[in-house]
Amino acid sequence: MTKRSTGWLERSRHKRAARLAALDEQLESRLPARYARQRPRRILAGAGAVTLGLFWVDAAVSWVLAPSDTAIIANFVILGILIVVGFPLAGQLMAVTRGLTSKREHELDERQLLARLRAYATAHRATTFVLAAVLIITSAVDTEGRESQIPGAALFLILFAMLATHVLLPLVVATWQTADPPDDDEDEYPDEDGA
Repeated sequence: MTKRSTGWLERSRHKRAARLAALDEQLESRLPARYARQRPRRILAGAGAVTLGLFWVDAAVSWVLAPSDTAIIANFVILGILIVVGFPLAGQLMAVTRGLTSKREHELDERQLLARLRAYATAHRATTFVLAAVLIITSAVDTEGRESQIPGAALFLILFAMLATHVLLPLVVATWQTADPPDDDEDEYPDEDGA
């Protein structure tokens, strides 16, 4: 029975590896040439950071305006923007990084593992800064102590913004840090004849 389950597991791994290889080829062919250089990738990462910031804007609007109809309208408008802009943007970020933050560790080579570790370390530091800022701001704004009335919607949206930041910031950072592909110059590696 062990050999049977091992065979099934190996077939499953090979199928997944084949699907990932096909996906990598598909991403490579679909990836616009404009993302081959650092500046457009950084603009895309900046757009991802701004979109991620919309989660925090939504939470702040709810804190200030809730409970009111204006807060509900603002929340739905921001949510609409996040859905319409955020999903395609996340797809572009994943394509540019070639799934660096979503692939399993054994599916990446050493260079990719190092890039992912660097992206996660940078994102972790940034998330720590964001959490500290949220703690300081909420402590400074909430001066009423036990009589404080933080709107439930604002609290939910703050927690949701924290979750979104934790999950999506490594993808944004990985896009920002993605290096240009090496040039295919033959002059870099001369023949044995010295030509």
